[in-house]
Amino acid sequence: MSEFTHFDKAGNAIMVDVSEKKVTDRTAAAAGIIKTSPEVIRAVVQQSAAKGDVLGVARVAGIMAVKQTAAIIPMCHVLLIRKCTIDFDINEGDCEIRVVCSVKTDGKTGVEMEALTGVSVALLTIYDMCKAMDKSMLMTDIHLLEKTGGKSGNYKSVDGR
Repeated sequence: MSEFTHFDKAGNAIMVDVSEKKVTDRTAAAAGIIKTSPEVIRAVVQQSAAKGDVLGVARVAGIMAVKQTAAIIPMCHVLLIRKCTIDFDINEGDCEIRVVCSVKTDGKTGVEMEALTGVSVALLTIYDMCKAMDKSMLMTDIHLLEKTGGKSGNYKSVDGR
């Protein structure tokens, strides 16, 4: 059985020592979906939600979350984010909004958690901005799309989501 990297020999939680790792270019992209009502989709598309520009606020919230990942996920390293984008794909027919967060840095550890955090907070923000119209919204399918760089190499989701 392999050793856990976030625990010492006594079982105490630790942050992984990355000081000996090489600095490499690293990217990650993650996605997630929020399923909602036709009323919410209309308000988002028409930018008529009572709380304002839903996707604009969700984009800023997602980017801010990426920059704060180490503050909310235990054992994540503080990273200097070089680039972050949050994109939306609205499927009006299925009443879904897909969020994709892409993150880039150069460092000793990857940005997968940052991309996943950005997607999650963008989805939560959409929920918050629209909950007066639809409290039954469902956030789903949050997953890593791809990552590049680092010792473990590249990864691309095999199911094409």
